Amino acid sequence: MTAAPRLATYFHVHLVSDSTGETLNAMSKAAVARFDNVIPIEHSYPLVRSVRQLDRVLKEIEAAPGVCVHTVVDHALRAELEAGCRGLEIPCIAALDPLVASLGRYLGAALSTRVGAQHVMDNDYFNRIEALNYAIGHDDGQATQNLESADVVLVGVSRTSKTPTSIYLAHRGVRAANVPLAPGVPIPPQLFELTKPLIVGLIVSPDRLVQIRRSRLLAIAEGRDSSYVDLEVVREEIIKARRLFEKHGWPTIDVTRRSVEEVSAAIISMLTARRAGQIISPGPVIVGGPA
Repeated sequence: MTAAPRLATYFHVHLVSDSTGETLNAMSKAAVARFDNVIPIEHSYPLVRSVRQLDRVLKEIEAAPGVCVHTVVDHALRAELEAGCRGLEIPCIAALDPLVASLGRYLGAALSTRVGAQHVMDNDYFNRIEALNYAIGHDDGQATQNLESADVVLVGVSRTSKTPTSIYLAHRGVRAANVPLAPGVPIPPQLFELTKPLIVGLIVSPDRLVQIRRSRLLAIAEGRDSSYVDLEVVREEIIKARRLFEKHGWPTIDVTRRSVEEVSAAIISMLTARRAGQIISPGPVIVGGPA
């Protein structure tokens, strides 16, 4: 006799930050993802930097008890938050404390109390902005005359996540361009003359690609069937793309049911290896676990 499936558990999680809250949100999502059938109801409170703001937060926590996770740096505010949570008898977790404490012991360095130190407008920040502008200006085969200035050029048929991957890479400071492969449209000759950028081919299973394209047509209220979603035509597109990548020795990534983050991590890994002088082998790159 098989056990009945476990019902999902919902719980309130209150994310309190004195900065943008991006770090806290990412950490919370990563932690909760480790549990099956657990669905958080997130309450985010960024830029909490005064007692008045904190009082409002504590009232909302009292109205929806759950777990409080914070990255508050200011000692007085932090003490106030922790005391408030104790009074409400709910857990109050300082998300960065274990990592910061371990680094402090290793480095023997004093802690900074500067709020939002990871978001300062330094060279890395401006490099990310420049990379983002580059990705937008070189999206979908635009400005192919200066692809040589890219760090990576993504090549693939329509709907293989080229644009979102380029944008995600830009947020990591990587200058990414992308070039589409479309039936009947010649490939820009500049692509075959590049020496500096890493060229990566993106592929996807034909069945999955047809699903994605059908969803796209529905989203734009285009109800007609066409070769764009014909399985045999799509399969031929993928075969031609594979042959192109193999012919030129470009590494390829199968994006079927894989997140943009996973694909981008694989690309960044290849860029790091290339800069270290390691040879990037052509052929398919397996990303993460089974799709």
